[in-house]
Amino acid sequence: MAFTSYSDLKTTIANYLARSDLTDVIPDFIRLAEERLRRDLRTRQMLVVATASTVGGESKVGLPADFLEMRDIHLNTNPITSLSYEAPNTFYSSSRPTESGIPRIYTVLASELQFAPIPDTAYTVQMLYYAKPVLMSDSNVSNTFLLNYPDALLYAALGEAEPYLMNDARLQVWASLYDRAITSINTSDQASEYSGQPMSMSYNVR
Repeated sequence: MAFTSYSDLKTTIANYLARSDLTDVIPDFIRLAEERLRRDLRTRQMLVVATASTVGGESKVGLPADFLEMRDIHLNTNPITSLSYEAPNTFYSSSRPTESGIPRIYTVLASELQFAPIPDTAYTVQMLYYAKPVLMSDSNVSNTFLLNYPDALLYAALGEAEPYLMNDARLQVWASLYDRAITSINTSDQASEYSGQPMSMSYNVR
């Protein structure tokens, strides 16, 4: 059957497992599957644009609650100021974190962004980042995963049922189908992003 809602997905999982006694635990399989997809996927359907404001003299700004990974970040100055990422050990080994001015670099510490130089005034920070899709429930009947990657979501949920079912011979089939779905999704996403770009070649002239 086609599944386009949370309820449909639960029914489909029960059918695949050929079990009618899993009503209470199938939501757990789905939740674990969604968490797995959050870790495994970074696609354009998961991209979100958000802004935040710095405060003069403060080096940190909180990340969005649904933040997974940064794709691009800049300051809305004129002209635009692009920010470069540095790992925390590199970030702190330079002298710039003690300076004051227009931020040029950033690092991620837990749930915060830290900038250097320290902002000397208020700046608007614009972020393009991969966001965690909202988890499904009886009141939130769909999300990015169900809309765009229902096969990967189904196979992930079936795989997450294994610790509960124990030694189900079908696990390897579901794991293989999940891996194939993830590979296909990533390949398709890369192709859709770069297929419109003309091929170019560069030459080093000595």
